[in-house]
Amino acid sequence: MSSIPMIRQTAGEGAAKTAAKRLDRPAGPGPGRNPGRVRAPGAGGGRPPGALTYGALGAVLLASLFPLYWSFLVGSHDSTALSRGIPLLPGGNFLSNAAKVFDSVPFWKAMGNSLLVSTVTAASVVAFSTLAGFAFAKLRFRGSKGLLVFVIATMAVPTQLGVVPLFIVMAKLGWTGSLWAVIIPGAVTAFGVFWMTQYLRDALPDELIEAVRMDGASMIQAFWYVGFPAARPAAAMLALFTFVATWTNFFWPFIVLDPSNPTLPVALQLLQAAHFVDYSVVLAGAVLATIPLLLLFIAAGRQLVSGIMQGAVKG
Repeated sequence: MSSIPMIRQTAGEGAAKTAAKRLDRPAGPGPGRNPGRVRAPGAGGGRPPGALTYGALGAVLLASLFPLYWSFLVGSHDSTALSRGIPLLPGGNFLSNAAKVFDSVPFWKAMGNSLLVSTVTAASVVAFSTLAGFAFAKLRFRGSKGLLVFVIATMAVPTQLGVVPLFIVMAKLGWTGSLWAVIIPGAVTAFGVFWMTQYLRDALPDELIEAVRMDGASMIQAFWYVGFPAARPAAAMLALFTFVATWTNFFWPFIVLDPSNPTLPVALQLLQAAHFVDYSVVLAGAVLATIPLLLLFIAAGRQLVSGIMQGAVKG
């Protein structure tokens, strides 16, 4: 068997030759093809987006930003602002309300817990879902279709039905109150397996895997050097979806975690545990909890857009 560096060097050449031979077409540009020619946007009968399209996108953007703006608007006033009417402009009390949040709940500990749980869960979901998606999409084994249908069917089961048995399992393991009780149940998801299976089925040619296998790679090496690089755009989107869903998850962490060791949504719930709810403080905490997600979207926006475009081109 060839060594791993040799596999890296020969996989591309062997894959191209084998894929071209199996598809009965030359490896390079065919007759009449011009690889340097790029079709301009709108060519081929399509029209560029007009004012109506941009107007609709702008309306959707404003509607999406309105809840965050409303939270900041109320969070920047005092507790009597809503009783005097709906405020139209931000006030000057946001920093004082944020200080009340820090004094009322273990905000920084909760943010650290949420960051740890969301990061580990997202990495675990991407790893296991990509492996399972590669197996379902490219490996042939008995019962694969039925097993995939069963995995997809589990998405129809409401989460609330599994809360009691899952809590019993966590209690027997001694994990209640621990972050492991939140991480382990979300280590892999049926949606992630379905997402990666559908993507790899179209984005990764069978001939490429066969070529790498003919060059001496094992199936694990074929996954690492061919399958995983091909799955990166979909894996990035799945990681983002999982991170956001875990960051905002309230139901299960509220049940299994202690108030002294909460995630961020559970900590914010403690702000309204008294008889009087100060919505200015609660919504100021909601804005503070949203800021890390905004920073994540800003930092990863370019990579996500390029991943979506790569997936669209491959499709």
